Amino acid sequence: MTARTRRRSRNGAARMPQPGFGQRRRPYVPVEVLSADQVAAIHQAGIDILARFGMRVLDGAARALYRDAGGEVADDVVRLDPGLVAEHLCTVPKRFTLHARNPAHDVTVGGDVCVYTSVGGPAYVMDNDRGRRDGTFAEMCDYMRLVQVLNVIHQEGGGPFEPMDLPAHTRHLDIYHAQIGLLDKTWQGQTLGRARTMDGIEMAAIALGTTPEGLAERPALVGVINTNSPLQLDVPMAEGLIAMAEHGQALAITPFTLAGAMAPVTLAGALAQQHAEALAGIVLTQIVRPGAPVLYGGFTSNVDMRSGSPAFGTPEYVKAAQASGQLARHVGVPFRSSNVTAANEVDAQAAYESQMALWGALMGGAHLLEHGAGWLHGGLTASFEKLILDAELLMMMDAYFSPIDTSPEALALDAIREAGPGGHFFGTAHTMERYETAFHAPLLSNWDSYPTWLERGGIDARTRANAVWKALLSEYEEPALDPAVAEALDAYVSRRKEAGGAPMN
Repeated sequence: MTARTRRRSRNGAARMPQPGFGQRRRPYVPVEVLSADQVAAIHQAGIDILARFGMRVLDGAARALYRDAGGEVADDVVRLDPGLVAEHLCTVPKRFTLHARNPAHDVTVGGDVCVYTSVGGPAYVMDNDRGRRDGTFAEMCDYMRLVQVLNVIHQEGGGPFEPMDLPAHTRHLDIYHAQIGLLDKTWQGQTLGRARTMDGIEMAAIALGTTPEGLAERPALVGVINTNSPLQLDVPMAEGLIAMAEHGQALAITPFTLAGAMAPVTLAGALAQQHAEALAGIVLTQIVRPGAPVLYGGFTSNVDMRSGSPAFGTPEYVKAAQASGQLARHVGVPFRSSNVTAANEVDAQAAYESQMALWGALMGGAHLLEHGAGWLHGGLTASFEKLILDAELLMMMDAYFSPIDTSPEALALDAIREAGPGGHFFGTAHTMERYETAFHAPLLSNWDSYPTWLERGGIDARTRANAVWKALLSEYEEPALDPAVAEALDAYVSRRKEAGGAPMN
């Protein structure tokens, strides 16, 4: 038992082994799958797409903003001059802080650290006990409680799944309320239309004791903006983008470029299109508010050409993620990537595809890892067991990011002398001083010998994950919320529900 397992829960049981909360520095240079000339070629292709073909922008207010900034607008198509793009890239902050209601859980976006988020937005929930199903608000709250308890997850990802037992027009209010009350970490808002976006901004401001205008001085929220690939920005996404940028909140502009379907079948062509769409959204954020925090989102993957279904965690996905990191660095914008899989079960495929995706994202230099834990079924489902499997993978990546100590103490010459030829190190002073914290302590993995594993029931990883999330849920303690803040949030939610909530876009 390591030192980390000696903490006790409220019922006296030993807590699950976890390192403390915190972002781990990536000590390695990002993997570069493209040469400098190739990066420049893809960048130029993206610039050419914006100048020659343009983006179809369905929102009139967004088109007016582009026009006023110098863009060429014809009907609903916006074309951007290369100089205009370069001018607005200059105001993007390379690093910024997102503020939690518990300052110990503030996170940095940029530099050599990454924010790990939980899955956000699926339609369904799944666990071993009941299979895949429509989610309820109570189950969604349990998922959020696990996000709070899991130290390796830095940020809640925007509602783990839809609570289908709540009215569609107002459920976003209940989701925001739960995110604020059940968590004291940062969380993501919903950017589907101005009303939903503004509700998130208003409630985040209440939680942090400020106003929506004041929130711009201490950004708290991230919103994901997906372009409708190829080359289109719809009304709800444009409205959400404008509202978030106006209030200085962070946006991850993320084209949905699946090679062979919504983008060219070649990775170079898909990346050029992704680059154009991402730049168009990034430029709009800076037109709205120069200096607004924004990320370059890379989500390029391929489809199964036999069925048309999206494929994730593939070699193509890894290369695209690492190339996207190079493109983001080329234009000086923080980079968002994802942990994804197309697996239909928490099985070997889910594990190896997610490990591939994580390697592509984190060694691609990602600053924001969307869907870092819990994603299943190509993003249609949030899985309780997959949340635990991914937490284990993230903890292992963090351990991999811990530099090798080569100090005189770590070189251990005294221990080598003490053990002597043919001896062992179990009882040396060097080992006894370090054994509790020397190695990564797994949350999920089982390291028993095969006979011992059989004697103890032969329990597989998926079944162990079910037991782990239930044990973690029993450790949850709701973070304190100032009574005046709680009262103000209750009043806001009641008032907005009485007004009918937000229209369905």
